[in-house]
Amino acid sequence: MELPVVLKEGLVEAAQGVPLGELSRAVDTLSGRYRHEVMDGAWHVSGDLAARAYLTVRFPATFAALASAMLEIGRGRPDFQPVTHLDVGSGPGTAFWAAHEIWDSLQKAVMLEGSPHMREWGQNLARLTSVQSRWLDVDVRRGLPDTGPHDLVTLSYVLNELTPDTRPHLIRELWERTGDTLLIVEPGTTTGWQRILDARQHLLKLGAHLLAPCPHAQTCPIHTPDWCHFSVRVARSSLHRRGKGAELAYEDEKFIYLAASRQTGEQIAGRVLTQPTTRSGLVNLKLCTQQGTLHQRTISKRDGETYKRAKKLDWGDALEEDGKRCPRV
Repeated sequence: MELPVVLKEGLVEAAQGVPLGELSRAVDTLSGRYRHEVMDGAWHVSGDLAARAYLTVRFPATFAALASAMLEIGRGRPDFQPVTHLDVGSGPGTAFWAAHEIWDSLQKAVMLEGSPHMREWGQNLARLTSVQSRWLDVDVRRGLPDTGPHDLVTLSYVLNELTPDTRPHLIRELWERTGDTLLIVEPGTTTGWQRILDARQHLLKLGAHLLAPCPHAQTCPIHTPDWCHFSVRVARSSLHRRGKGAELAYEDEKFIYLAASRQTGEQIAGRVLTQPTTRSGLVNLKLCTQQGTLHQRTISKRDGETYKRAKKLDWGDALEEDGKRCPRV
C-alpha cells in the first residue's frame, strides 16, 4: 500500500536538514520503543527529531494498517460515509490521512494530540487537503474534552502507551463520542491482541456491534500461544530505506484492530486468519467463523467455482455466507 502522492511530497520535508546518521539513531530509538512497548511515563514520540523519525519510517506503516482496517469497515458497511472524524492521540494525523484516502465524504476532523511537535507537523500536512481540521492540545491519559459525537472515531497505536487502569475509562469516553463507528488499531503482537480483546469486552458491554475483524460477538476462540493479527505490505520510499538502513523496497506491518459501531454491518461467514496456502490443487484456509469457532477448511479443484474464489482470498479477507469474497469498495 502506498501513500497519496501529495502526502509523500509533504513527508519529504521531515528529513530535510537532518544528518542521516542523526536521523537513523532517532529511528532506531523510536523503533525500539514501539517494538518493546516501553512504558516509562513518556510518549514514544517526544521532541522534534523523534517526530521527524516517526514521519520518515512509522507514518507509512501506520497509515497502511489504518487504511487496511478502514477498507474492512467499508466492506462491512458499504453505506458508511463519514462526514466528521475525531482522532484521539492523532500524532501528525496518520488516521486522518487514511480516512481521507478511503472516504471522500469527510468534511471536518478534530485531532487530539499532546505533542506540540506532532501537532505542528500534522497541521502543516492537513493544509494539503480541503478537509476542515481542528487540532487540540490534549493528553489522552487525563481524559477527553467534550467534542460532541463524530461519525468516525479513531484510536491508533495509543493503548500500548497507557497503563492498564486508564484504558477502560478511555474506551468508554471514546464510545460516548462515537456517533457511528469506532476504530481501534494496535501493534500485531500478543500484547496488542490482548489489549484489543479487553477493548472488545468493554465495547460489547456498552452495546456496540462488531463490524470487523470478528464475525461474531462470542468469546474469542483463539488461545495463546496463538494470537489474532493481520499484515499489510508497505512500500518503502528511498528516504524510508535510508532512514531505516534497509535494502528491501517494502516491509510488512503486523497489526490488530477492532471496528465497533452503533449500526449493524453485513453478516459474514468467517474471517481468514492466516495467509492461505495453495498446493496440488488445494487451498487451505484457517477461519474464525460466524459461530465463534476456529475452522480449518480445505477446498479442492473438484469444488469448481468455490475453488476459484478461494484462490483469490488473502489473509484478513471476509467470507460471505455463500463463500464468496466480501465485495470491495
